[in-house]
Amino acid sequence: MKFTATRIPGASLVDLEEQRDERGFFARTMCVEEFARQGLEANFVQSNISYNTRKGTLRGMHQQTGERAECKLVRCVRGAIYDVIIDLRADSPMYKQWLAVELTADNRRALYIPRGCAHGFLTLLDATEVMYMHTQFYAPGSERNVRWNDPVFAIDWPQTDSLIMSERDAGWPDFRQ
Repeated sequence: MKFTATRIPGASLVDLEEQRDERGFFARTMCVEEFARQGLEANFVQSNISYNTRKGTLRGMHQQTGERAECKLVRCVRGAIYDVIIDLRADSPMYKQWLAVELTADNRRALYIPRGCAHGFLTLLDATEVMYMHTQFYAPGSERNVRWNDPVFAIDWPQTDSLIMSERDAGWPDFRQ
């Protein structure tokens, strides 16, 4: 795997190092030892999949806090997403800053998201599937979510009209420090 640090401290792009032959390729997608060498936690305890029927589906911005704060590894395995994280760590030099990357089935890239960052995505194609790995189990009481279009963050989404999202995601309150 090839790790590329991003401008958000602790967040990394994870690209495959493909071993190709006439059959196709083989690549490692996760290795605890390789993540540890990069200073990234990788004791993943839960894996989830999100299937999204239509382009323009927005999910986010989600985060767990306190003892249930989690790191995530996100990969798009079918279709394409505009994947966004917001650094909500008050002690971070990038506090309240966001980062977006395009994750696609074709580029096979993953995004490692550190604790303290909210996460969400917008599907860019119909029939998009996203796989997540989490270092903590889901705990509803530990959620802290922010609205996808909160002006405090001013995320530059590639689409803002005719979005498909849950009432819950559309209704998060304004960010409170």
